[in-house]
Amino acid sequence: QVQLVESGGGLVQPGGSLTLSCAASGIIFSFYDMGWYRQTSGKERELVATITSGRTTYALSVKDRFTVSRDNAKNTLFLQMNSLKPEDTAVYFCNAKFRPSGMNYWGEGTLVTVSS
Repeated sequence: QVQLVESGGGLVQPGGSLTLSCAASGIIFSFYDMGWYRQTSGKERELVATITSGRTTYALSVKDRFTVSRDNAKNTLFLQMNSLKPEDTAVYFCNAKFRPSGMNYWGEGTLVTVSS
């Protein structure tokens, strides 16, 4: 059974930092492209960052503020978020994608609220 469990969300002031984690089980983690997405009420889920074996990509809105990384030995994905803005407030979801088959898994999400 595949599980992706996000943690690390919470309330932070504008300009602050948070680190999200996503613990994966039930998959061969290193085989998967991993990503972070976010969603606010009434809007579609949007891509935040992705990481494959050797490449990272970022949404323009978070580039130079967020850093995605992974620890294949610990089956864990991270998102370091700095200089947070109120518009970063959203539920953040972890995604695992196996490109050869198109299999796609999602976590339950963790809420990040940026507010003073």
